[in-house]
Amino acid sequence: MKTPTLYIVIPCYNEEKVLPISQEIFLEELTLLISKNKITNDSKVLFVNDGSKDKTWEIICDLAKKDSHFIGISQSRNRGHQNAVLAGLMEAKDKCDITISIDCDGQDDVKVMEQMVDEYMNGADVVYGVRDNRDTDTFFKRNTAVMFYKLINALGGEVVENHADYRLMSTRALNAFSEFKEVNLFLRGLVPLVGFKSANVYYKRNERLAGDTHYPLSKMFYLAFDGITSLSVKPLNMITVFGVIVSLISFVLMIWAFITQLMGHTVAGWASMTCIVCFLGGIQLISIGVIGMYIGKIYMEVKARPRYIISERTEDNNPEN
Repeated sequence: MKTPTLYIVIPCYNEEKVLPISQEIFLEELTLLISKNKITNDSKVLFVNDGSKDKTWEIICDLAKKDSHFIGISQSRNRGHQNAVLAGLMEAKDKCDITISIDCDGQDDVKVMEQMVDEYMNGADVVYGVRDNRDTDTFFKRNTAVMFYKLINALGGEVVENHADYRLMSTRALNAFSEFKEVNLFLRGLVPLVGFKSANVYYKRNERLAGDTHYPLSKMFYLAFDGITSLSVKPLNMITVFGVIVSLISFVLMIWAFITQLMGHTVAGWASMTCIVCFLGGIQLISIGVIGMYIGKIYMEVKARPRYIISERTEDNNPEN
């Protein structure tokens, strides 16, 4: 197999504090892989500006002018992390043999990129970067993450545990993945559906180099619910089953109440009745909410709006690249 050309795809949103630090790490690793003849000299670091409001895009343009191994694209507006990763992958797939997507914050260990390339050379089209532990997470985040992976796999989703969006994909895998037209993106659940031979490499996750995380608790919960509803319809089936169970229990209670009334043993109990009504009302609202999430996804899919729009490329400002 010939030496592959690698594009490292890095989504960026308001990363002016960490980008000047992490870009050195990415370039150093890229240069090292080139020197070892693991990848060709045409390999690039591709930054994807996700509609940043700070100087992220200006920094990317400056980097591209200083070193030809840096290139960048900018989305017309903020579309979210998953869409930014997709934009970078689709931009790169016709220009290289393999891509590695990784976050800009420096938490993912770039040293395992060499292992990823080796796995590709051994025949893997997809190589997942998997955390070997969660020691850097809080107790709450660590346990909720474990619950999420167990839940989503139980509901039928094929998700690699402790894997986020640090992965290698070959051009063959990307071409197949480009046939997936979902507007609601959950990449870590969609990529396994492509198939092909895959492998895992394990690494220890570091602390963020600088700046603040763009994934607070609220966004993490939203991503989890979005992933579950994007990959499985089992929640809808569970609502149906639960509705049948509650209906059967209610029917039994109705018979019991009727018999009790005939025997003259009824006791007025507004508190118990209120509890039952509130309980059933809560179940109904939750059920309507879950169904509403699926309807909302159908609404977005039917519209088929563009998943990303690229407004600028560093090549436009730097013809030498």
